Order: sequence, then structure tokens, then C-alpha cells
Amino acid sequence: MAHTRKDHTHPQHAVVLFDGVCNLCNGAVNFILDRDPGAYFRFASLQSDAAQALLAEHRLPPTYLKSIVVVEGGRIYTNSDAVLQIARQIKGWSWAYGLRWVPRFIRDPLYHWVARNRYRWFGTSDACRLPTPDLQARFLSTTV
Repeated sequence: MAHTRKDHTHPQHAVVLFDGVCNLCNGAVNFILDRDPGAYFRFASLQSDAAQALLAEHRLPPTYLKSIVVVEGGRIYTNSDAVLQIARQIKGWSWAYGLRWVPRFIRDPLYHWVARNRYRWFGTSDACRLPTPDLQARFLSTTV
């Protein structure tokens, strides 16, 4: 689902908000980083101050950890819409954006099933990939 609000992000970048303790989510961030040589995406853990500010700006609750969130072009995307927005920009995966024509009432239940089981299937972690200085610049600080 997409909602429009004022966007503090750079217009040439999208921001991916992810569950920072989820191994599946951290794996997704690594997948994106490794396939985004143009550095289109910026990242923030949903538990961070930067993500909390973006969630509040787009009227999502601060406890919103059930979905990956993409903020792009003044809009916010959640659930399967967020995944498709990411795929659209990833080299070799843009074909998946065509799945947006599958009705959301079909896509989102599958997304929610994986999201509900992600900790059990993939586990959690307190440690993440240590980014190089170049990659560190792609993670939002505590301010937006």
C-alpha cells in the first residue's frame, strides 16, 4: 500500500526501512547492497531514530515492525508493494515488478505469512554486516 506524504529523502534515492534484528531482513539488505551499484537505496533499521521519524511522518505506528517499508518519491510502500518497488530497481530483478498486476489481496497474504514466520525460520541477530565506509554512507544516521 502506498501513501503520499512530504519526503525528506533525496529525490534520487529511495529509503528501505527494515527490521534490524531479523536475519531475513538483514539478508535482504545485503542482497540489495550487493546488486545496487548505483547506490539508489538508502537504509535504516525500523528500530532507529531515523526510521521512527519517517514512520511518524507517514502516520505509521512506531511499533511497525511487521513489514519492510520503502519511502520513495514522497510515497511510502509496505508489504508486497515495498518488495516490488525494490525489485523494480535491482538489476536482473526488474521483471518481478510485473507481479504488481497480481492483486494485492493475493500478494499480501503470502507476504504476511513469511513475515509472521521469519524469526522462526531465519532467526534473529544482534549483529549485522559491518559496512565499508562507502556502504556506511548509505545507512541513515539518527537524524533525517
